[in-house]
Amino acid sequence: MAEPESPPTPARSDRSPWNWLLVIPIVVPLLTPLFNHDSPRLWGFPMFYWLQFAFILLGVVTTSVVYRMTRR
Repeated sequence: MAEPESPPTPARSDRSPWNWLLVIPIVVPLLTPLFNHDSPRLWGFPMFYWLQFAFILLGVVTTSVVYRMTRR
């Protein structure tokens, strides 16, 4: 008995305009005037340190949005 053939999968296209959002977490940390300050302090940490964690969260959120908007 022959196995039924599965329908061909469509060709993958990575040309979604949502992918342009991935530029944000790359460019924002490169803008040093944003975080070249000592104050305000958050829980005793200078702005430079806690803003680095905020950049990580920005990257996670942006990647999640792009993933959800581009999956089939």
